[in-house]
Amino acid sequence: QVQLVESGGGLVQAGGSLTLSCAASGSTFSAYAMGWFRQAPGKEREFVAAIRSSGTTYYANSVKGRFTISRDNTKNTVYLQMNSLKPEDTAVYYCAAKLGGLIITTRYDYWGQGTQVTVSS
Repeated sequence: QVQLVESGGGLVQAGGSLTLSCAASGSTFSAYAMGWFRQAPGKEREFVAAIRSSGTTYYANSVKGRFTISRDNTKNTVYLQMNSLKPEDTAVYYCAAKLGGLIITTRYDYWGQGTQVTVSS
């Protein structure tokens, strides 16, 4: 069991940067794979990035080279550093946790409430 709270969303100009944070509590954070997802209005929720307990990372092609996922197990926190932001990155961003199995999937076990990221042109 884990509770997740996202923060760091906001309004930025195209080409700018933003870092999202996800604080976890209620369980052993280091045992979980962590993922970031996003959902724009009228669209399906999509995979953005994930990081295993070992530190291995995975990225959607749309963000590869621009976004970086990382985790600090001593702080029970996962981060998403977003650079070179584009208007199409505008969405609600969700943090999620999964114990075992495939992680490049939307089928995670625990989800945060989301934080809005808006990129202006």
